[in-house]
Amino acid sequence: MTGNELTDPFGLNERVAVVTGAGSGIGRSTARVLAAAGAFVVCADVNAAAATATAEGIGKTAVAAALDVTDRAAVFALIENTAAEQGRLDILCNIAGIIRTGKVVDVPEEDLDAVLDVNFKGTFHACQAAARIMSAGGGGSIVNTASGAVDTAQPEIMSYSVSKAAVVQLTHNLAAEVGRYGVRVNAVAPGLVRTAMTGRHYLLPDGSIDEAARAAAEKPLRRMSPLGMIGEPEDIAYAVRYLVSDAARFVTGQILRPNGGVAMPW
Repeated sequence: MTGNELTDPFGLNERVAVVTGAGSGIGRSTARVLAAAGAFVVCADVNAAAATATAEGIGKTAVAAALDVTDRAAVFALIENTAAEQGRLDILCNIAGIIRTGKVVDVPEEDLDAVLDVNFKGTFHACQAAARIMSAGGGGSIVNTASGAVDTAQPEIMSYSVSKAAVVQLTHNLAAEVGRYGVRVNAVAPGLVRTAMTGRHYLLPDGSIDEAARAAAEKPLRRMSPLGMIGEPEDIAYAVRYLVSDAARFVTGQILRPNGGVAMPW
């Protein structure tokens, strides 16, 4: 560690990061938080306009990239090109994700495939590409996105839960393999967070949020949290910042649960 790192172990000056799902929600907040800490951030999203909006909102220390994480070749190209153009790759945050609902006995195979392709295989592709570069380059940090759904079974989100459980195991296995090269691999498992994914339940015909309906739905969920809170995207982004920083240099293979205390696994 250098003197600067000891002075500010949370700082990310001169680091280069790729954030998938950066067009909205947790991904957008993570891109902003990492950039504010000093990182150069590649804001990748399947929605090119949303990725551009995030990058433009950050400024000169960010660029946008259109990326479908189910396209393995495109994922490898983005990560390899970033490392080549910037001269390094220090951070990968896999945040892109989707959800499909339905009872286990009713889930269509195409829904299961779609969720696994984005949430698990998309994360896997990026992990493969980044781990190769980071291992050869002497180190780096990867943060994947799991979910509180891996700790507590919930009706009608089996596909999502299974995909996130797979991400947890991928995180453990990769951490065990690449630690010797100075690469750390962790995951965050958020609890309920206010994002477009959760807000879809309360949309009005004009696309705005029915705040009364959301408040009513959140009330019992707040009771489940010792803090009485519902998370915001920034709550997860700051957890990610910790994991990718030198403050977490002794942390790998872990699942950090920013969930308001709703689940407390041993």
